[in-house]
Amino acid sequence: MYQVVPGGAGGTITDGVPIKKMDKESRPLVGAGIIGVILVIAAVTAWCYYIASLRKADLLKTELLDLNKDGFLIRNQGGGIVLKMGFRSGTLDLDSCSNEGVILRCSRSFAGKVNFFIMTVKPKETVMCYRVRWEELESDRPVEHAMSYNESHWYGGAETAVQHWPIAISGQQAPKPFVTSDVYSNRNDFGGILERYWLSSNATAIKINDSVPFHLGWNDTEKTMYFQARYQDSPYKPAAGRPPYAELSYRVCVGPDVTSIHKVMVRRYFPKPNKVPAKEMFRHPIWSTWALHKTNINQEKLLSYAENIRKHGFNCSHLELDDRYTKHYGEFEFDQQKFPNASGMFQKLKADGLLISLWTHPFVNYDSSNFGQCVEKGLFVMEPTGQLPALVKWWNGIGGILDFTNPDARNWFLSQLRSLRSKYGVSSFKLDAGETNYLPWQFRTRAHLPDPSTFTRRYTEMAIPFNERAELRSGYGSQNISCFFRLNDRDSVWGYELGLKSLIPTVLTISILGYQFILPDMIGGNAYPNRTDGNGRLPDRELYIRWLELSAFMPSMQFSIPPWEYDEEVVSIAQKFTELHETLVAPRVIELAGEVLDTGDPIIRPLWWIATSDETAYRIDSQFLIGDDLMVAPVLEPGKQERDIYLPAGRWTSYKGERYDNKEPIHLTDYPVDLDEIAYFEWVK
Repeated sequence: MYQVVPGGAGGTITDGVPIKKMDKESRPLVGAGIIGVILVIAAVTAWCYYIASLRKADLLKTELLDLNKDGFLIRNQGGGIVLKMGFRSGTLDLDSCSNEGVILRCSRSFAGKVNFFIMTVKPKETVMCYRVRWEELESDRPVEHAMSYNESHWYGGAETAVQHWPIAISGQQAPKPFVTSDVYSNRNDFGGILERYWLSSNATAIKINDSVPFHLGWNDTEKTMYFQARYQDSPYKPAAGRPPYAELSYRVCVGPDVTSIHKVMVRRYFPKPNKVPAKEMFRHPIWSTWALHKTNINQEKLLSYAENIRKHGFNCSHLELDDRYTKHYGEFEFDQQKFPNASGMFQKLKADGLLISLWTHPFVNYDSSNFGQCVEKGLFVMEPTGQLPALVKWWNGIGGILDFTNPDARNWFLSQLRSLRSKYGVSSFKLDAGETNYLPWQFRTRAHLPDPSTFTRRYTEMAIPFNERAELRSGYGSQNISCFFRLNDRDSVWGYELGLKSLIPTVLTISILGYQFILPDMIGGNAYPNRTDGNGRLPDRELYIRWLELSAFMPSMQFSIPPWEYDEEVVSIAQKFTELHETLVAPRVIELAGEVLDTGDPIIRPLWWIATSDETAYRIDSQFLIGDDLMVAPVLEPGKQERDIYLPAGRWTSYKGERYDNKEPIHLTDYPVDLDEIAYFEWVK
């Protein structure tokens, strides 16, 4: 039978091919065949895609590191994941990626062109390091990577007002500039001692490059820290002549244990001091006029204070004359009303064997006799046009801040300090402030500052000519300044917010950041009104005693509230612990201080330094080591004359003469510690 098929535009088709109707039985066979062909094609396609995926996955691997479009992960030698880093600001186009030996490189993200690479470096047989760099090639795009920390403990970063060990992140914080700040005045900011370095209990360390316009944020729900690079709405400025392309670059290193990897990082990336400060600063207490007299100091009070030090039988490294001995801030001559015979005063103190240090700062207030001179000479940090000095507000008024990138300003400031030293025999200086929060948001300096914290570094260099006994409270890349770094002001309270409990976490933190010559601020705190546990004038007596005992096991001690302001028992306890510091602690510290010049290793160490495989050691924030062989466990709770003590594995002798030879760590529960005692244990060799 023939069918006539209607034609299209060309007319009717009259010649045709006979078409046989398909019977019902054959239709399923044809359908099955078609489906089979489709399945074969799909299987071949899937196989090819799978092979291509395997090749791409293999392509995006380098030693212990796996890269994908959303981030990368790093494993340790045992195969365990020790770091997860996510790309929050964009994902990579993996088709643009290539493996060039030790370098994984990609040229595109799904937002546009980028310059991304990860380079593998193996500095030691047991250590693997990676250089990571993501540079955007458009000026309005930030770079942000998110580091997960949920299965490890992290240390480092910065001094903070509320200090914990390990880092305890709470809430959510959008990335903000990671720059130095005065945390006493700005309690939610990062502190005056700060480095772009973090270390984890997973034996992983991260160092952010100096060139990065670095911002740090976090989210405690996601257990994530955000590392961001940006120039928009930021105090960071690109280097002169360079486009404002955000670049996030950092190094990640993985080692066999946390102590080993930290030693590698310190030796590779931190400057080290080139000398040890005066040994008397380790042996004998520093005495400051601040907490007792505040700005009401005068000649009579200073001489009386010095007389009482000798009268009560205490040694003295030096006596620190604090704020305010000049008439106006920014002057370098004694106020004649408060100090009518400064020369005679200094001669008397020298005859009594006392060295004197003076408080100073980088500000020149507008009412100072030096203000006009500094304006005329262009010595101040300027407003953005460079035509006028940028006035700044600080805790003692309003004025200009000296531009320490300007050689003329540096020379002028140093000449004032040298004049005081020459005229009065001043031994050294306490250089206060220096944090970037005292700079205007927009400013101009003689030398361009891509990173505003470099201003802190330039200021700390002013201590170098006086570093035998100099004291700084801020630092950024300043580990080689070779002087004592003081913790920020403490309140006279028990807690973690600038109180007694914050001392050990803060000292451990700045030790990990490479600052080893540490002055843990004034015994008992500053006794500021409304921020003092006690009668309002003096810190709580028990708090003062426990603070004194802890300070005796720090590299240096500093009194300001003198013990004789309390009673004879407190004086006796103070004499006991200053002697213990001189005979037991100082010799160890001085020996370790000499080793710092070569190694950079901490003097004050966390317990995990000698117990890297013990999870408990990573969480302890109320005990510490001096070197490897002296473990200290102070009482930090009010009303307590006992405490729980974690004793690492080893052979130990307590201060009471008890011997412990434990192959595993042990816990001493409710270990008795009287009010005039501090628990410490020495390693038996």
